[in-house]
Amino acid sequence: MTSGDPALGHVLALIRTAFAGMDGRIDPPSSMHRLTLADLDMPTVEVWAIGAPPLACVVLTPQADTLYLGKLAVAQAAQGQGLARVLVDKAVDRARALGLPSVTLQVRVKLTGNHAAFAAMGFEEVARTAHPRFDRPTAITFARAVDA
Repeated sequence: MTSGDPALGHVLALIRTAFAGMDGRIDPPSSMHRLTLADLDMPTVEVWAIGAPPLACVVLTPQADTLYLGKLAVAQAAQGQGLARVLVDKAVDRARALGLPSVTLQVRVKLTGNHAAFAAMGFEEVARTAHPRFDRPTAITFARAVDA
């Protein structure tokens, strides 16, 4: 999507709906609660979506040594159709085009189903981190080499 795309509002709504099921399951709450249209319309991020209105989306942020994959969301009615895998593969292609060696993402420790889904798409755990004020890991960093 390009800057100012009116569909960004639909993307934000999709993310909020898809991530709502995490409320009460993860602590601290998802950063999705702080996500705004302005965040999606920043020149430092790329928003990719499938469908009109969007059935699936992902927010990509190029970093110095990786492409960060954030806020991957699929509408409930479209789950099980392989849309997440399509977006992950597009992210890998985009990282390659940008000359970045990997795609990286974070998943909350408690979301074990997501761990398995990303492992099935070629991601490997590379780190565990704790949010501020937590004395235990709250997130797992996964990475996938662009050549994988």
